[in-house]
Amino acid sequence: MREYNDLKQAMKYAGTGLTLVMAIAASGCAHQQAEPELAPAAPATPLPERAAPVVRENTVSSQLRADAPLRYVVKKGDTLWDIAGYYLRDPWYWPQLWYANPDIANPHLIYPGDVLILTRDADGNFQLRRAGTKVLSPRVRESSLESVATIPLDAIRAFITGPRLVSQEELAEAPYIVSFIDEHLVGGKGTVSYVRGVDGQGHDADRYSLVRDAGPYKDPDTGEILGQQAVPVGEIQITEYGPVAKAEITKSYREALVADRLLPMETEDLVRDFYPHAPDRAIEGRIISVYDGVSAIGQYQVVTLSLGSTDGVERGHVLDIFEAGRVVLDPVKGGQVRLPELKSGQLLVFKTDEQVSFAVIMRAERAVHIEDFVRTPAR
Repeated sequence: MREYNDLKQAMKYAGTGLTLVMAIAASGCAHQQAEPELAPAAPATPLPERAAPVVRENTVSSQLRADAPLRYVVKKGDTLWDIAGYYLRDPWYWPQLWYANPDIANPHLIYPGDVLILTRDADGNFQLRRAGTKVLSPRVRESSLESVATIPLDAIRAFITGPRLVSQEELAEAPYIVSFIDEHLVGGKGTVSYVRGVDGQGHDADRYSLVRDAGPYKDPDTGEILGQQAVPVGEIQITEYGPVAKAEITKSYREALVADRLLPMETEDLVRDFYPHAPDRAIEGRIISVYDGVSAIGQYQVVTLSLGSTDGVERGHVLDIFEAGRVVLDPVKGGQVRLPELKSGQLLVFKTDEQVSFAVIMRAERAVHIEDFVRTPAR
C-alpha cells in the first residue's frame, strides 16, 4: 500500500534554510538467496560541450515532487525508475537521491516488502531509509524475492529475442543451416536440421542462437555502415558433430530457413547492474531501428541508436527524444518551411556496442519514429 503525505507540510517544519538531500536506504549487501517525402530533415545544430555536472542539493530540491510519499512499501513489479519517479519529476536524477549516503554502494538492493520512510539525518537533511533502521549495514535476507530491477523485465525480454549487432565478417563466417530433414523448406521447434561450419566433437557449447541477416545498421546522417542486424529466429542445439552436423531447433520465434546462421548464445545480464543517469556532456544521435520494424514506436519498445561507447554512451544513460520538425509549404510566401522540433519522450540505454547502443522508450509523449533525434537532457 502506498501512503502519501503532503511533503510541503513536512518541509515547512524543516525551516526555510534547510537543504534537501535524499538517499535510498536499501537492504544489505549479503544475501543467502536473491533472484530475484518532403525535403529530408536537416541535421540538428550541434550542442556545445558541457562540463560534468556538479551534484547540488538545490538540484534535487527543485526536482522533488510535492506529492512524494513519506512512507512507501516496495511492491513486486516495482522498478528503480518507478521508485525514483515517486520522489522526483525526472527519474534520471536517481544518483542524486542516494549520492549523499556513503553507506549505499548499490541502489539495486531493494526488495518487495521493504518499507521506505522519508526522514531526516542528524544535520536535518531529508533521507530515505528502510523502516526500523537508523544505520545502514549489511544483513542477511532469507528470501527468494528478486531485487528491484532498473527497468521492466518484459521490455528487456523483447530485446533478448530482438535484433543483435554483429560484424559482416562474423555473420559470413558463422555456421549455417544447409538443409532440413525430409527436405522440408522451413523449420520450427523440434525440426531436425543439418548444419555446416560448427567445430568437431568436444565443442564447448552445443547450443546456439539461430539468426537471419536483416541487413545493415546505417547512420542516417553519414551513410556509414555501423554493423549488421542479426534477427533471432530461435535456438538450436547440435546433437551430432561431423562435416555436416545434425541439430534440433529447440525454440522458435519465426520460421527457420536454409542459410540461417548460428551465433553463440547471449547470456549478459541486461537489467540489474546499472541505474538511470544523464550523460555528463552533450551527446546527439538518431534512432536507426526498432524491434520488429514497427513504424510508430511507443513506451517500452526497444530501439537501436546511432551512438555507441566510442561516442561516450554508457548503460543507464537517459536521453531526450526529439521529432525533427516537419517541412510544410508556406501558403503566403511560398517555398518550404521547417517547423520547430517537438520533444517526443525519453529513453534509457541498457546495452552499448562501439558504434551503436540499445535503449528502451521509458516515456512517449507522442509517437516516436525512426530517425528521430536523441540528445542529452537539458539541465
